[in-house]
Amino acid sequence: MRSNSYSTTLTRPRALAAALFVLVLAFACLGGAAAQSPRPQQGGPMPGGQNMAAQPPSQPGGPPPGVSQSPDYRLGSGDRVRITVFGQQDLTGEYLVDGTGMLAFPLIGRVPAGNATAAELAQTIAKRLEPDYVRNPNISIEVLTYRPFYIVGEVKQPGSYPYVSGMSVINAIALAGGFTYRARESSFYLTRANKDGSKTRVDAASETPVQPGDVITVRERYF
Repeated sequence: MRSNSYSTTLTRPRALAAALFVLVLAFACLGGAAAQSPRPQQGGPMPGGQNMAAQPPSQPGGPPPGVSQSPDYRLGSGDRVRITVFGQQDLTGEYLVDGTGMLAFPLIGRVPAGNATAAELAQTIAKRLEPDYVRNPNISIEVLTYRPFYIVGEVKQPGSYPYVSGMSVINAIALAGGFTYRARESSFYLTRANKDGSKTRVDAASETPVQPGDVITVRERYF
């Protein structure tokens, strides 16, 4: 009896060790199979025809849609333009309309740009370049960035803000932090430049489009 008990005591640890060995071997086999299974490549097509490749950010390619790309758009202080003089790399470049409405251009100096369309400015530069500097100059002008608009009155953060194409009055108010508690939330007006340089006051609604250089006034309510 003692011999059988001793034999049984030795056999149990061996059986447990064998079982553990089988489990370890099974896990190893499963891990190897998972490592050999194909993985979807990053950016490759996904089930259902979807492609998860990262899309490159959109690049600026000319003026944004809206009032600012109209041929009737009139330049003003703060607008930045690209002037291309074909065949003249030294004259081609980016230029800023300064606070007085002038644009400094090589060879010919300061050129009046404020309240001119891009086509009118191109004609002015061409006339000054010809015939002393460039014969038959071919000039194109593209507006790169537009002057800011301004918002005053009963908003939390009055001041100047970059113009965004398609902006309405209510969008501008949101950029300025929203209404103050004194604001008349349905009463606004715009001060806008005319073609002749004069200013016009325009009654506006929340959905009225904003143009570069506009001054938006949010009125105070009466208690």
